[in-house]
Amino acid sequence: MASINPHIHFNGNTEVAFEFYKSVFGGTFSKIIRFKDINFEGFTMPEEELNKIMHIALPIGGTTKITGSDVPKMLGEVNESENRSKVTITAESKVEAETLFNGLSAGGAVEFPMGDSPWGSYFGAFRDQFGVEWMIEFVEK
Repeated sequence: MASINPHIHFNGNTEVAFEFYKSVFGGTFSKIIRFKDINFEGFTMPEEELNKIMHIALPIGGTTKITGSDVPKMLGEVNESENRSKVTITAESKVEAETLFNGLSAGGAVEFPMGDSPWGSYFGAFRDQFGVEWMIEFVEK
């Protein structure tokens, strides 16, 4: 079965954001590539962007990972206030849902506090301190 893994763009703070995500989810990065690590003919990058993240991956659980990168200034900026796609996490318990919600929403803005939803799940939604929108859900089986 295919899996879906979110990739999020940042304006130069990918490493800080992913260190925060790692502090909540645990684990270790499976890959970190900086722009300075890219070496092929014709590829040039301004000096001030060489240490930025070109690709980072954090495995979560057995088959999921979250990936991200910094957007080079020459490609514009990510509008961190716009309504981007949300990252959805399906927790295995209410306790896990609460833990992830409280950890990831720290420093952010809660849109829908964790609680029983009208559709029958335990649900919460927020924008984290980096502008990324998350939804956490637990469904009793």
